[in-house]
Amino acid sequence: MATTTPEYFNGFGKGHLPGLVGVEILTITPEAVASRMPVRKEVMAPNGFLHAASVIALADTSCGYGCISRLPEGASGFTTIELKANFLGTAREGAILCRATPVHLGRTTQVWDAVVTLEASGARIALFRCTQMVLWPK
Repeated sequence: MATTTPEYFNGFGKGHLPGLVGVEILTITPEAVASRMPVRKEVMAPNGFLHAASVIALADTSCGYGCISRLPEGASGFTTIELKANFLGTAREGAILCRATPVHLGRTTQVWDAVVTLEASGARIALFRCTQMVLWPK
């Protein structure tokens, strides 16, 4: 299916927040979504550290694209109903990576976890969880 390739999702995000912040989907499988985002001035807070919202954008995009790829047959889409992040560190340069994995793939909801790490060292900088409501045609 075309909607499960990194190329599809990288094109899907162009001109929207994922494209603006530089999210790149590396791999997408039934087990996980791997993604990357370069750390650059535009995704930094004025204090010189990576902006928390940039980390959320990477993690939420990764989980959302995973949700799209795992929607039940006949579903029309999804919407986020809850998200949470714990920040363990930050970055000033390089790139950050994300690995999003499904925890629950139900008919009405999906729950996804993501771990965001520094590309250079592998150090964890954020833990993320979101709940998605599966949408059905009316």
